[in-house]
Amino acid sequence: MDQANVNFGASKITVYGDTTIEELEKAGAFESLQLVPEDAPLPEKEKKSFWKTYQKEALSILFILLGYASFFTYGEEHGFTITSFAAAIIIGGTTLFITGLKNLSRLDFDMRTLMTIAVIGAAIIGEWGEAAVVVVLFAISEALETYSMDKARASIQSLMDIAPNEALIKRNGQEVTLHVKDIQIGDIMVIKPGQKIAMDGKITQGSSAINQAAITGESLPISKAEGDEVFAGTLNEEGYLEVEVTKTVQDTTLSKIIHLVEEAQAERAPSQHFVDKFAKYYTPVIILVALLVALVPPLLFGASWGTWVYQGLAVLVVGCPCALVISTPVAIVTAIGNAAKNGVLIKGGVYLEEMGAIRSIAFDKTGTLTKGTPEMTEYHLVASNSPDPMGWIAALEYKSQHPLAAAILQRADEKQIDYKQIEVSDFSALTGKGITGKIDGITYYIGSPSLFKNKAGYDEQITERIHDWQAQGNTVMLAGTDTHLHALIAVRDTIRKESSTIIKQLSELGINYTIMLTGDNQRTANAIGNEIGISQAKAELLPQDKLAFIKSYRDQYGSVAMVGDGVNDAPALASSTVGIAMGGAGTDTALETADIALMGDDLNKLPYTVKLSRKALAIIKQNITFSLVVKLAALLLVIPGWLTLWIAIFADMGATLLVTLNGLRLLRVKDN
Repeated sequence: MDQANVNFGASKITVYGDTTIEELEKAGAFESLQLVPEDAPLPEKEKKSFWKTYQKEALSILFILLGYASFFTYGEEHGFTITSFAAAIIIGGTTLFITGLKNLSRLDFDMRTLMTIAVIGAAIIGEWGEAAVVVVLFAISEALETYSMDKARASIQSLMDIAPNEALIKRNGQEVTLHVKDIQIGDIMVIKPGQKIAMDGKITQGSSAINQAAITGESLPISKAEGDEVFAGTLNEEGYLEVEVTKTVQDTTLSKIIHLVEEAQAERAPSQHFVDKFAKYYTPVIILVALLVALVPPLLFGASWGTWVYQGLAVLVVGCPCALVISTPVAIVTAIGNAAKNGVLIKGGVYLEEMGAIRSIAFDKTGTLTKGTPEMTEYHLVASNSPDPMGWIAALEYKSQHPLAAAILQRADEKQIDYKQIEVSDFSALTGKGITGKIDGITYYIGSPSLFKNKAGYDEQITERIHDWQAQGNTVMLAGTDTHLHALIAVRDTIRKESSTIIKQLSELGINYTIMLTGDNQRTANAIGNEIGISQAKAELLPQDKLAFIKSYRDQYGSVAMVGDGVNDAPALASSTVGIAMGGAGTDTALETADIALMGDDLNKLPYTVKLSRKALAIIKQNITFSLVVKLAALLLVIPGWLTLWIAIFADMGATLLVTLNGLRLLRVKDN
């Protein structure tokens, strides 16, 4: 084995080189390490009784009680008193001592090394009772810490258990139940009402309401029909479905989410880097301080060796950086796990912290603040006595790939115009201006006002109408020939009904500046921005202009988050402090390019993400501050000689438990 990386948040070990599970379990025998391959099912956990789980701690407490009973009856130097305390130390501290002595032999001074030195030293100077209490309290705090971390890890385990391991597959005219590892791309999966979907795929037969809460966090079921995508781990609520499998079990959206969340929980946040660097220098300093406390008063001032060696040992115990080291990881693991369960994928502690500090957010307009499905709002014939040009307008737009074309074709369909039969020749797109083509030998144009400015029929009345429509948030197109202007068309992208509420909620959370970025004209952008409540609308931007804006904004103000669809806005998302992609469940690009992905196409997750990040950042700061203040306060007790092993262990273990429990409060942050 060349190298091993341990991800405590996900309970995973990644090994590089040749080894076996048996060898790894042997290496971790003192911690009762049990390993299974990543793609194998986890073994059923044996339900242990309270006694079996905590028998070491219980036996140690029993011997401590016997020791103190003997202490008050026969005195502290009686053989039974010392034997009882020694038994408590050995039973409760075996694992601690083995690890501590190994570390000591390698001059690796971690918290177990400091504890081992302190307990052995206390026993040597005759403080058997306090040494035993230190060992038991350390064992109890370790057990509670393990319980707390297991609770934080449970969010990942719950994701793993979402999708079924088997599915009903149609093969060679027969239905067979197969394990997901044996299902191939192209297989037809049968899903009955009330069943969970085992694999990603496309519906080939049937329709139903699908509950996607496990993936996207959406509480309401989504109607799905033939051609729609479905995801592993989602629930088929009512209809019979046949689904063509499109991804292997390793590549499903759920598998990618789990993998990315595990990586995110292992990634160190800026505050954790600070803590690690601090602890590297802090621990040797504590050992030096403990040595000085034990030696200086007796050597220079003739003080009692017993008293000051005891004080030095207490400094070692209180100086253990347990609370400081665990202060950040427990908060990050808990927050990222909570977010994943609520349909938000945060790809690392660094983005969690940065999102918590964000005060401004830029939004792409189309598909983010708006639905991305335009509708035709106005239609004006320039010459009311001439034939309706909708037929040739729709025929030209039918050849176009522009998003706005769909709105015109929908209106033509409503009017039952058979535009598909109209023959168009010499069709071409006029970059940035519109389209043109010939019908019956006549050249027709559809495009922006700038395309028609120098053509016949473009007068002041037309200009005024265009400005009015644009001021209402419409994109205006004109249709005509070289000699006549035939019609004006206004198309508007539908604003998401929740957009204005989201902007208001973000403002209440302290996001003081919101910017909308769009390729539309400035009047349309201003109208939509005012309706939603955006602070500023930047218009007529190409993708490279959005990127330039984000870069200049970061240079000027320091940080900005960007919300987009993860495809067209990939450069701007990558350049922002935190890139947030919409609809991550449907696009691999969003999962790969964004720092945070809102798995559903739902802006409502954004305030929750800000709230969770703020809470996590606050808890991390609270934990680090509290850990350092408690240590400092306890160490100051050395000056008058008041620091005892009791105070030291309560200061250290108490602080560790409190920062752990404080981190677990992030489980209570809800997506309202």
